[in-house]
Formats: sequence, C-alpha cells, structure tokens
Amino acid sequence: MAISDRDYDSRLSFGTKINPLIVLIGIAMIIFVVLTFFRGLTYLRLPEGGDVTGVFNEKVLCWFALSGDISKAMLKPWTIITYSFAHTNIWQLFASMIWLWSFGYIFVDLTGFKKIVPVFLYGTIAGAVAFLVAKSFLPVAPLGTGYFMGGGPAVLAICAAATTISPNYKIFPMLGGGISLWILAIVYLAIDMATLPVDSPETYIAHLAGALMGFLFILLLRKGWDGSEWMNNLYDWVFNLFNPEKPQHRRNQIKSTLFYKAAKAPYSKTSKLTQQKLDEILDKIHQQGYDQLSEDEKELLKRASNEDLKGK
Repeated sequence: MAISDRDYDSRLSFGTKINPLIVLIGIAMIIFVVLTFFRGLTYLRLPEGGDVTGVFNEKVLCWFALSGDISKAMLKPWTIITYSFAHTNIWQLFASMIWLWSFGYIFVDLTGFKKIVPVFLYGTIAGAVAFLVAKSFLPVAPLGTGYFMGGGPAVLAICAAATTISPNYKIFPMLGGGISLWILAIVYLAIDMATLPVDSPETYIAHLAGALMGFLFILLLRKGWDGSEWMNNLYDWVFNLFNPEKPQHRRNQIKSTLFYKAAKAPYSKTSKLTQQKLDEILDKIHQQGYDQLSEDEKELLKRASNEDLKGK
C-alpha cells in the first residue's frame, strides 16, 4: 500500500479532525438515552395501569419527534430536524446507526468530510416535508395523529448520494471481487420498506423523499451547484467567532504568501516534498475531497506514492 493510502485510512477514522459521522451517531445515542430516562421516569410516576405511552408522547417525545399535525409541528419547528435523531426502540436505533455508519463511511471516503452533514440534513428536511404533506392530503392517512421519528430519510439520502456517485464501489473485496454498492443500496431499501408500518403510507413517502433528495444533491453537484457550500461557510464563520487565532493565522499566511511570491524569480520550480506538506495535502483530501487539490498538490501526492513503492 502506498504511503498516501496508508495515511488516508488511518486519518479517516481516527485522525485529529472531528469526524462528523461520529458526531451524528453520538447525537442520536444521547437523545435515545434521554428519551429512555424520561420514559422510565414517566412509568414510575404514573399510577398502576396508567397510559405511560400516551403521557410520555405528549409530555416528552413531542419535543423531539415530528407531530403529524402541521399546526403542532410548526409550534416546534426544530422537530423538523430532531426527529431524525429520535429513537425509542433500541433495535431501531441499532439498525439506523449501522446503516448510517456503513453508507456514511463510503460517502466520506468518496467526498471527504464536508458533505455528509448537509446531505443528512437535506434528507431529514425532505422527509419531514413529505411526511407532513402526505398527512394532509392522503385520504388513507389519519390526519394529525402519531409522531414521525427515526433516521430513515436521512440515511436513505446518504445511501442514494453515495450510490449515485459510484454505483460500482466495491465492498467486501475478498468475496469474489467484492459486492457493488448499488446492490447493497437495493438490499437496504427493501429492508427499510419492509419494516415500515403498512398502515402508514406517509412514512413510505417520507423515506423515499429522503432518497430522492440524496440523488438530487449529487445531480446538482455534477451540474456545478454545491448544496453543502453555504452550510460549511456558515459553520466556518460561527467557528471563527470563537477561534480568534484562526483568522489571524489566515492573515499571516496571506501576507507571507504575497511577499514570498513577489520576491520569487519568474521560473517554475518543483515543490519540495516534505512530511508536513504531505500531511497538509491528506488533510485537504479529507476535508474537501480529492478533486479540490491543485495540480501541484496532486503531483506531490503522486511522487509520495511512487517513492513509497520504490522504497519497498
């Protein structure tokens, strides 16, 4: 394995950079613990024979899950996002997080870290809108009843996005050359549809809306519109508010670059390959994707890979 591949694998899962995939899974697990705690508390406080589920839903779950009543949902607009992290069943949580990790890992491998959270949120919002619209217009859907929760639409968005980028991405390569990603995506879609309640057609529509959003995200990205850019810019702006050293570092870097380049002779020079430079290129791949590298950076990465192979 070349040095670039070796470093890439280690940094992807356990590097110093924050892995947003781990953050998404962590939020879902924390909310599950909170909901489980309050459900147990509700059970202890109610008299024997009390409607634990009904009281829990109206007093606690309604602050996290999306209500089927549009008027109630609009009074708690944050539930359009939080429902995707809300789970009250341990097996539902386990299944959602396993699939999220599986497709999320592949998606990060293909695009870097900066697009997974936007796709997750776009899928979540698309699922919420589709659920509320279906509740309002489908005659077979009980109007204003029940709550919608779970990461199905968001996970399907990431699944569809990763599959659209590289449908022939191989997993389990030791099994006869590997299994194509599109096959795994079909298996997951079939399992997801089979486990939804038959008497809730609005949930089917919500999950499919999430998958459609993931497909559209990549389709628009190929046409030149990156739907994750404004989210990442907003995050960077907020982060810099609490990190005054970073803007100063950028100003110093710009200043140093301008003066250095102004003093250089007008001839091309092959960049010196150092471990620090290689680390910076690998970090850039993880944050922005391989396509964002300059030609000089791609050449350095290629040289590093060749030197590593020759040294074996």
